[in-house]
Amino acid sequence: MQGCVPVVIHGRLSATLKSRPPVDGKLDLPLNLPSSSLNKSFTTKRGLLCVAAWALFAGTMIAQDPSTKPVVREAPLTPVASADATADFPVAKDPVLMQAMETELHRAMTELGTAVPANVAKPKAGAKDTSSPKPYFVSFSVADSQNVTIQAQYGAISIANATHTRTADVQVRLGSPALDNTHGVHRGSALTTMALPLGDDRAAIERTLWFATNRGYGKALDALETVKTEQQVRAKEEDASADFSTQKPDDDVLAPASALTLDRAVWEARLREISGIFRQYPDIYYDTALLQTSHQTGYFVSSDGSRTATPNQVARLIVVARTRAADGMDLFRVETFEADTDGHLPAQSEVLAKTIAMAKNLDDLRVAPITEPYNGPAILSGRAAAVFFHEVLGHRLEGQRQRGDEEGQTFTKLLGKSILPSFLSVADDPTVSQFEGHPLSGHYVIDDEGQPAQRVDLVDKGVLKTFLMSRLPVASFAQSNGHGRAETGKMPTGRQGNLIVSSTNTVSDAELRERLKAEAKKQGKAYGLYFEDISSGFAVTTRRSPQAFQVIPLVVYRVYVDGRPDELVRGVSIVGTPQAALNSILVTSDHQDIFNGECGAESGTVPVSAVAPAMLVSAIETQRQAQGTSRPPIVAPPPIDSKTAPAMKGGR
Repeated sequence: MQGCVPVVIHGRLSATLKSRPPVDGKLDLPLNLPSSSLNKSFTTKRGLLCVAAWALFAGTMIAQDPSTKPVVREAPLTPVASADATADFPVAKDPVLMQAMETELHRAMTELGTAVPANVAKPKAGAKDTSSPKPYFVSFSVADSQNVTIQAQYGAISIANATHTRTADVQVRLGSPALDNTHGVHRGSALTTMALPLGDDRAAIERTLWFATNRGYGKALDALETVKTEQQVRAKEEDASADFSTQKPDDDVLAPASALTLDRAVWEARLREISGIFRQYPDIYYDTALLQTSHQTGYFVSSDGSRTATPNQVARLIVVARTRAADGMDLFRVETFEADTDGHLPAQSEVLAKTIAMAKNLDDLRVAPITEPYNGPAILSGRAAAVFFHEVLGHRLEGQRQRGDEEGQTFTKLLGKSILPSFLSVADDPTVSQFEGHPLSGHYVIDDEGQPAQRVDLVDKGVLKTFLMSRLPVASFAQSNGHGRAETGKMPTGRQGNLIVSSTNTVSDAELRERLKAEAKKQGKAYGLYFEDISSGFAVTTRRSPQAFQVIPLVVYRVYVDGRPDELVRGVSIVGTPQAALNSILVTSDHQDIFNGECGAESGTVPVSAVAPAMLVSAIETQRQAQGTSRPPIVAPPPIDSKTAPAMKGGR
């Protein structure tokens, strides 16, 4: 199950996320929804998807056989002095961190394993072979991140903190690219994650990398033996592709991200003013205004010669409000603003205007009627259409979903065939950072396997051309196309970045609305539906479950064919199956909108964007959302005393 959500990014990509989709789905929700805004835990068959949790632990080296002494490299003995041991960040051209990574990488490749040399006699028949394989691939990936979080509610600051984290993912592969310890369900056996020292103490960094590498070698050794055994007893696999692709190494060391600076007093005043708006709405019983800024540098070195350092910085302002209808249905709205730095976020006046509109809309939703199940024509706004394509199409074009016993492989055998109306094309392009002046969350320069990001034309004029590839090959596609992505602590897989849908069959928004009415009248419907805003979505791609998707809207209107005013409704979810849904698109609007969010799947939570025009579909199926049974708050909120209320401007 994969999906996108409004979640909070800390460090590299850890997040808090609460919601409960069906098992085996892929959840996708809009960006940056604080964990307190929803109250259900979020799990999938593949495990807990998005929970910000950190644990420090120690462990012993794992040997292939308890009776055999583990193959362990000696720890580095000689400390190497840093050129600037007190610097917060390493210098651009020769950072101490990368020096330490390269040193330990070289030691791992030369000293790990005790394979018997060619000039040494092999063990006699029946004798125990105590040799162990040398790794054919090792990589170190480090996320060095500074973060600041400030949160306000009801006009007062509730959280204000700053963090600096540095985390290493060590990948060890044994065997060969054709068959290694990651085969099948054992992909996680290659990965070991550990926190690194924050400063430029090279000896401490090297010692930590050494320990993580030795731990990872033990895990890989056990997994390789299991893989070999499974190969002896299982039936032949349908896709016999290799486990790892051979790629051209990339050497692209950019200057690290600048130190994070923020005028805390200014932002505390802004957040108090924003969240203070909800004091005027007694039926909104939860609100938060949250600022998150992050400056991060990702470092990557691998035994096949890749050596990269890429900076990234982002600032997000998130406003969330929640209420409950009299019948127990929980309702919430989210507004997210994103830029590269806090100085480029929208002016306070724009944020306040959108916050007031959001509060008024929540009040209206409380008393709006619940819609009944529906099957008929509808318009998806640009944002809703973007999520629709991300869920219905994007996840099913990720490379790893084309192989394995568990995947449904909806489009695997449809290469070169039409899967969309001929007026639609779809590309994924993480190399672009903006669309029409607006930032895209799915932008990156180097993927999480050290490969340069690439534009990939997935569907051209309705015809399927290729898939989103990591370094896990599939039939017909043996190479990565720069889409190997993962959250820290997860193995990279093929993932979406910036999914961009374009159309050659377009009309104005006004004409699109008239065509909706005409289509509804043609089908004998009293109204069509207009989906204005969405909160989330998920897709099911495993073959043991129905090949279905669900998109959960926030703002939905009935558009009546007889000219009555549009009617706001609530409690509706869009459901369906991919091929039927994709081929019901009739026409699109003449401009595109952006959905920025985070997507959770087996390789963790990654930032994504989707760009699409609004679209008219001939038939869309909806069902009623699950409804809570809890009453609204029994006691009215305490009155606001202007004499004791904190000022909305100035310091705390």
